Amino acid sequence: MEHLIAAAELRNRVISKLIALHIPLDHAEIVADVLVHANLRGVDSHGVMRLPHYVSTIQSNGIHPNPAISFSRTGTVSGIVDGNDGLGHVIMHRAAQEAIQLAKEHGMGAVSSINSSHCGALSYFAQMAIDHGMVSIVVTNTDKMVAPFGGTEAFFGTNPIAFGFPAATNPPIILDMATSSVAYGKILDARQKNMAIPDHWGIDANGQATNDPHLITTLLPFGGAKGYGINLVVDILAGVLTGSPFGPHIAPMYGDDLSIQRKLGHFMLVMDPGKFSLQSHFGSYLDQLIDELHQAPASQENGKVMLPGEIESICEKKRLQGGIPLDTGLYHYLMSSAL
Repeated sequence: MEHLIAAAELRNRVISKLIALHIPLDHAEIVADVLVHANLRGVDSHGVMRLPHYVSTIQSNGIHPNPAISFSRTGTVSGIVDGNDGLGHVIMHRAAQEAIQLAKEHGMGAVSSINSSHCGALSYFAQMAIDHGMVSIVVTNTDKMVAPFGGTEAFFGTNPIAFGFPAATNPPIILDMATSSVAYGKILDARQKNMAIPDHWGIDANGQATNDPHLITTLLPFGGAKGYGINLVVDILAGVLTGSPFGPHIAPMYGDDLSIQRKLGHFMLVMDPGKFSLQSHFGSYLDQLIDELHQAPASQENGKVMLPGEIESICEKKRLQGGIPLDTGLYHYLMSSAL
């Protein structure tokens, strides 16, 4: 059974849970915004279903409830955010703010984050840059659950990457994707809902494809060798470049010991599109591309070619009006005073 809840109420419920753990109000608001953003866009795997885990990790001291987050300029257009093992959403938010400011001042800004934790849907931070008319690339890595191409055991994480492009009149283009066949959060969501999954998402302990999410032990990279290559690049940018753990050296998010601080790295590049062309109409020119794609022949009758982020934008409008669906267990957890 599903329960519908308004976005504003859901946000307040998340904030209340976090404040009860002595999370500063401004930090709690950022986390709530990132989670509700995901739910509004239909990416429920990265929405409030993650909150109980964050709560447990904070209670286990795996996440610092009130970190001393700092930013150090390392060059004209670069810097590092040290998250002091706090909530990744807050750390990545600070990194996005700093990268956007650098781009405003110098045309581009590249900021890495260290000593962080799971930061939620990367599309939120791409949207932050879009709100300032900026183009962005955002990456982070995760603990091992994806086999490299040609391998049989997990080595890399799902290692997501996001791109954001602001349009003048159309919704922005936001491509936010795992470099695995599917985000691990979708496996968790399927387990919670006891739903079957496509059998090309991953393999079981015997190396066999399965549509039972409870039996999945290893995911596969999307697109074979090409997806594996992009997965590797993300691990280099988020892990090796930032001096943070990579691949099998990242502590598991859902491990038995939640007191382990995961020390995750993130990387964000923000660019002012006006600095990379003799023209100054990036947004309207992107609109032309979008409009022409919409007019391209569609494979389905009465359908149209869609762009990355477009389905999510439609879902967001629908859920802002009609509410966000939550399963019974999660709904009652959020409505209760218990942590």
